[in-house]
Amino acid sequence: MSIMSLNRTQTFIFRIIMFFTVLVLNTHLYSQSHISVSLEDPVYAILENAQIRGLLLPMPGAKPYTRNQVLAAIDSITASDPDLLSDTERRILENTRKKYSRSEEGLDWQKGAYTIDRLVSPLNIPWNADIGAGGRFSLASAVYSGDRDNAVATDNLITVYTTGDVGKSFSYGFIFVGHLTLAPRRLLGEDYNTFYEGFTDDPVKGHFNRKMKIWDEPDAYIPYTYRKYWDGAVFFPAEIDAGGFQPWPDKFSIAPHFLGEMSGGIFSDVITWRFGRMRREWASMAEGRSIVFNGTAQPFVAIETSFNPVYWFSASAITGALEYDFRDDLKTSAWASQNLFSMEMVEYNFRNFFHAGIGTNVVYSKRFEPGYIFPVKNNFLYQDSIGDFDNMGIFANLRLQSPGIGSFWFSFFGDDIDPGMITDIFKYDRQTFALQAGSKIVIPWLPFASASLLYTKIEPYTYTHHRLFVPWYNPGYENEPMPMESKYSSMGTPLGYYLNPNSDELLFRVDAMPTVNTKAHFQYQMIRHGAEHGSGQVDGSSWFSELDADGGNRSNKPELKKFFLKDGAYRWQHIFQIGADHTLESLPLPVRIFGNVGLVYSFYTNIDGKPNSGTEYSWSFIDTPEYPKSTGFYLSIGVGLYL
Repeated sequence: MSIMSLNRTQTFIFRIIMFFTVLVLNTHLYSQSHISVSLEDPVYAILENAQIRGLLLPMPGAKPYTRNQVLAAIDSITASDPDLLSDTERRILENTRKKYSRSEEGLDWQKGAYTIDRLVSPLNIPWNADIGAGGRFSLASAVYSGDRDNAVATDNLITVYTTGDVGKSFSYGFIFVGHLTLAPRRLLGEDYNTFYEGFTDDPVKGHFNRKMKIWDEPDAYIPYTYRKYWDGAVFFPAEIDAGGFQPWPDKFSIAPHFLGEMSGGIFSDVITWRFGRMRREWASMAEGRSIVFNGTAQPFVAIETSFNPVYWFSASAITGALEYDFRDDLKTSAWASQNLFSMEMVEYNFRNFFHAGIGTNVVYSKRFEPGYIFPVKNNFLYQDSIGDFDNMGIFANLRLQSPGIGSFWFSFFGDDIDPGMITDIFKYDRQTFALQAGSKIVIPWLPFASASLLYTKIEPYTYTHHRLFVPWYNPGYENEPMPMESKYSSMGTPLGYYLNPNSDELLFRVDAMPTVNTKAHFQYQMIRHGAEHGSGQVDGSSWFSELDADGGNRSNKPELKKFFLKDGAYRWQHIFQIGADHTLESLPLPVRIFGNVGLVYSFYTNIDGKPNSGTEYSWSFIDTPEYPKSTGFYLSIGVGLYL
């Protein structure tokens, strides 16, 4: 090749690089377009309400959304028929738009952030950044009837962050959270069998029964409302040292929490991508109710991408590294939890009338597995190409909607199902799956108000999996064989629905925004769950349950038949709560006050025979020292600034 042709080749390559650099970077935008919006933000309730009312075309099922998506959705809602929005709703939308729009350079006291806006040489690439802080401080208490001790707790967050854009197609955000918390909880028992009682150990294959400690929900909080805002472990201030990790804040504890992302999009956001650590929710038919990948799951680092060329079609994929559940010492806890998670999802919409979504997800021991990373290859089919060392799931969603009135949906998540036994799907533990049916209707006389009713059923052993010996993790920790965890959880919390396996839930909820700065809710839940402790414990009722790995025998063993409510002790909880969140507009700074009041009536039922015996028994209400009744009154109050 001559010098002349080499120079021409180099020049051509340089021009191509410059073209794409300018295309990607050199455009001003009015917002930090690709920064994610926290799942805790009330804007998600607004967008869901608008979609049900027909004010907004369906949005993708992979959350969190970006600020660009949120702003575009708000523009679409405000451009709809003016008679369909009240004055209060329009003011709510205007305030939300201001919250996520670009500030002028300098200090913005309403957002609690300092804004920088520059052009960076030599290509005059626009760069902007927000640097800010916030805090949230709360107290919670509970008073119980009977012999159960009353409880007090606190949850306090200090956040420092920076977010910004480089050009039009790259955004970044880094968030540090300092957490001070106290959340005592009760030890219910130390004798839960991970396999069923009487299981014959098979150490060669790594299958042996373990006795696990079972903890109740934090005492001072309404069940299933407490969230962890720490990474890995907590520290007691008086005991901080290199090995002072603690699994739970039973005493006053401090802990760091890091979130962050690098994200972007091309072709007007037809293709978007994100590399980050944050809370996510996918495949949800109602806010916070996904049985596949729920927003209550702990954040973990993942790479995700979405393809959304038209409103009626989207495809999304994610691969990330799950984090360990700190229960023993640091290294022992982490060794068996070297897991990755991949998920793919395809969705179709027909205007606001019909939605269908399908996909697969998989938990697998860490290894370079291109097939699970490749978003086009189906995970469910791919596992047969590489050997079955994984925990595979498949899901489907269907929703019918009458715009302006309401919607009805059905969701299915299949964890481990034998199609040859489909007629006995509710009879054997071998069939592990979750179902949800629900409806949400619009309340037209209140701003952005809705009422929802749904029923969720989680079968025994769903989201769990027996531990596995895998070729690339032998001989194990300290040369001792150690099977690897493969359940659907990260950092001790489930990836799927927030209930334990072998549970059901009937939920009724009303949400509204009665004023521009106020949101409120009322909620009732009836939750029933197989006991994890005591003489009436039911197999398959814990996140640590392990279904017999013997494929031939687990389909016909009497111990592995399931009879919901009729095969052991079950806890029933009737949970009432009402809460509100209000921002004080008259103050110089946007101070939030929030509170929640609840009542929980809890009791147990038990059978008149031997648990897990493969026999269906009648059940009755009981009140014993092992399984007592209790009534709890709950109150939590708090204040927030920029958070």
